[in-house]
Amino acid sequence: VQLVESGGGLVQPGGSLILSCAASGFTFSSYAMSWVRQAPGKGLEWVSAINSGGGSTSYVDSVKGRFTISRDNAKNMLFLQMNSLKPEDTAVYYCAAGRDHGFGYASINLYDYWGQGTQVTVSS
Repeated sequence: VQLVESGGGLVQPGGSLILSCAASGFTFSSYAMSWVRQAPGKGLEWVSAINSGGGSTSYVDSVKGRFTISRDNAKNMLFLQMNSLKPEDTAVYYCAAGRDHGFGYASINLYDYWGQGTQVTVSS
């Protein structure tokens, strides 16, 4: 199983980034996917989730209206479009995969597979 994130970097406040996660080694279309982040000196924070079919998405309140999660099951890819970025969005962003039971997407404990993370820094 591999989850490989890309797309992180340094961006000014108000800017945008698109994170990608390439999945392999498991049946991607059967798994719920999430983005989880860890800010410096803090614990893991669930950010957004999408169900296996892509028809249901959810977000932590702090990113609603700014971030959009999506997936391409034909290409085994997960994405996170991040707009209007703020300094408090600075973190390492991880993609994570968990079997889709139809609920519990915001629970970090759902997720069995994790990527290595990609750094997002929002600073002027």
